[in-house]
Amino acid sequence: MKAGTVAVIGRANAGKSTLVNVLVGEKVAIVSPKPQTTRDRILGILNEADAQIVFADTPGIYKAGTALSGRMLRTAENAAKDVELILFVHDGHRGVSEEDTALMRHYASFGVPMLIAYTKTDIMPAEQIPQDVKALYEGGVRQDVYPVSARKGRGIEKLRRAIVAALPEGEPLFPEDVVSDKSERFMLGEIMREKILLKYEKEIPHGVAVLVTKFERGQGGVCEVCLDIVCEKPNHKAILIGKQGAALKEVLSYARKDMEKFLGCKVFLTGYVKVKEGWRDRETLLREFGYGEEDPRR
Repeated sequence: MKAGTVAVIGRANAGKSTLVNVLVGEKVAIVSPKPQTTRDRILGILNEADAQIVFADTPGIYKAGTALSGRMLRTAENAAKDVELILFVHDGHRGVSEEDTALMRHYASFGVPMLIAYTKTDIMPAEQIPQDVKALYEGGVRQDVYPVSARKGRGIEKLRRAIVAALPEGEPLFPEDVVSDKSERFMLGEIMREKILLKYEKEIPHGVAVLVTKFERGQGGVCEVCLDIVCEKPNHKAILIGKQGAALKEVLSYARKDMEKFLGCKVFLTGYVKVKEGWRDRETLLREFGYGEEDPRR
């Protein structure tokens, strides 16, 4: 059978996590319209009769402004160096710029086979696609381009077949019933952060970390989840909580429903908002919150 790891690389908001979720057939990464939604390298594992594809979803390539975003950039860079294939995800709706082709050439220079997933074709004119493919070629990009729409499922099977064909023969890297390398506790924190990203505006979601402080499966089919929502400023705390706690209650309710779907049980969810000023630039807090440096050998 075919088996290998595929680094999923691309700019912020290119649609990497949505594409990985569709390819794997399970929600292994949170999704929102905001940049920097993905902060960690997350493995999503597709098990089929002829192949095991281990997708490494990575943080979006985004200009570093904090120590956290710098680490996210290094995570993406390191993930592409020790894999069997790079899947570069490009937002076709944005068109093609010189910066885009330069970025693709940069990752192609790693010497790892690379394919390009040209996404969001459902929200753009069809005639733009061949024009952009031509622009990529004229910009020095020689990799095969696969137009897809993850939301509509268009082009997904063709892309999957191309990925399988590019992988080497080998034994599975994970048991066949595993779909992600992340724990349930990690995913619960990510579900909470996803709802915050979707509900709140401006800079508040980017300055939020979620720490699951308690996760217990109790008797009677009820899971108890307690978490801390850490923000950077006292006024952000006030906005997160809202008048008489209304905003926090609403976002916790949204998160609880998704947690119940994920865990397959009733969830009793409690959340507290705390302030840690400038945590995104404080190395000790980055480590405490689980944003340690990625091992480039992984």
